[in-house]
Amino acid sequence: MAEFPALNGQSVSYAVLEYPAGSVNPPHTHPRAAELLFLTYGILEVGFVDTTNKLFTQRLQAGDIFVFPKGLVHYQFNCAESDFTVAVSAFGSAAAGTVSVPSTVFATNIDDEILAKSLKTDVQTIQKLKAGFEPKA
Repeated sequence: MAEFPALNGQSVSYAVLEYPAGSVNPPHTHPRAAELLFLTYGILEVGFVDTTNKLFTQRLQAGDIFVFPKGLVHYQFNCAESDFTVAVSAFGSAAAGTVSVPSTVFATNIDDEILAKSLKTDVQTIQKLKAGFEPKA
């Protein structure tokens, strides 16, 4: 609202997203809003998983629009090797919220054994994954 006060009280919000070459916005959800992404520059691979675990993907070019339904896991990946990408995302809520799947799973105190069983792997693998999410000293 500091940047665009007219949004105050309108139950909408937006974000300008810049993706360096080869970067990813990891799988995440917005529990309180759908997201409408408008690509203004570059190319971007996007995808979401529906409630039947079907993956929908699209490679966007500047001028394309994509909708991520409310609450579904989705991601964005700048597949360009040497160019950045810029997009504008609009949300149907002033407080869409963001839940990062990797951080939620590996940077919290969910028991290693529970994660290992859930992900059909071993505790050592879970501990290696968690180590990647520990705060840098």
